Amino acid sequence: MQPPVSAGVLLSYKCSGECRHCMYACSPLAPNDWIDPAGLRRVLEELAPSVVPASPKGRVGVNEGLHFTGGEPFLNYPLLLEAVKAAEELGFPSVFVETNCFWCTSAELARERFSELKAAGLEGVLVSANPFVVEHVPFDRIEKGVAAALEVFGERGTLVYHPVYLRALRALGVKGTLRFERYERGLLELDPALLLAGFDPGILLPMGRLVYTLAHLYDRMPANAFTSVSCAEELTRDWHVHVDCYYNYIPGYCAGISLGDTRRLRELVEGGVDLGDRPVLAALAESLGSLLELAREHGYRELEHGYVSPCHLCLDARLHLTIEVGGFKELQPRSFYEALARLRELPPRAG
Repeated sequence: MQPPVSAGVLLSYKCSGECRHCMYACSPLAPNDWIDPAGLRRVLEELAPSVVPASPKGRVGVNEGLHFTGGEPFLNYPLLLEAVKAAEELGFPSVFVETNCFWCTSAELARERFSELKAAGLEGVLVSANPFVVEHVPFDRIEKGVAAALEVFGERGTLVYHPVYLRALRALGVKGTLRFERYERGLLELDPALLLAGFDPGILLPMGRLVYTLAHLYDRMPANAFTSVSCAEELTRDWHVHVDCYYNYIPGYCAGISLGDTRRLRELVEGGVDLGDRPVLAALAESLGSLLELAREHGYRELEHGYVSPCHLCLDARLHLTIEVGGFKELQPRSFYEALARLRELPPRAG
């Protein structure tokens, strides 16, 4: 295990909306838990020695540098501002924040907050522009956010995820909110190529909430199509890891998996992760087949209609192990799995 060269810090799982594609199952229903400023400082001190600048210099990149996210960071603007100041004091490069722009009720407010954050050390903004955010955030607020970001940070400091969706929403003439089903119908009538482009695997990753809300958009395969896949490389990668508000060190985009407490990252890097009392991690390091076998031992039954990706199989098995069995220290936070259990209609158990 190597120290991370890029990272994202989830200030909270609390969000202003519940996007169908969210990898981290963020929601207004999530616990109102925010990372403690002192703990955040400790996390940043652990990350600072290894995080490197985006390339080329002077820009921000989606999977580069350091970013603050959630949930929705602007639900707790004072904490976000404090986080940016701490990152600046510690010399972090390529620092940006991710937002859905729900708060951009006026161009003046958007410019004011972006300017204050820039003065504190922020180098850029990633604006979430997609048909799932627009189900709960009026598109004109996203447009205000993009315009303000360009004004304050310039093109090199403004990211939009994803330009395909931004073009599509503009082409449809959206101003307010829009249900995804209406978005689909509109694009099929206007330009089917835009709709198909929006589901490129490089844009939407088939994991998290998506596998329970948008699975109908994907081909499904039986579990045995993925059982030979090993997650060892993903679990140990050093680029773009995540840290949540409970200090869980999340490898890559593997929401719900914790390698340990990021406040003790150096210990994790130097001593490694003990797999002896982490059977799920041990199984994943071997193969998804090993994870499936472990889950079956605890009563898991494969989905009748199959899975849209290896991540779908992994998540569904972990969901069962967390909700129906419990006690796996590497499956954290429990609230993440409880949010998905509601979608899968598994009644969460106490404990």
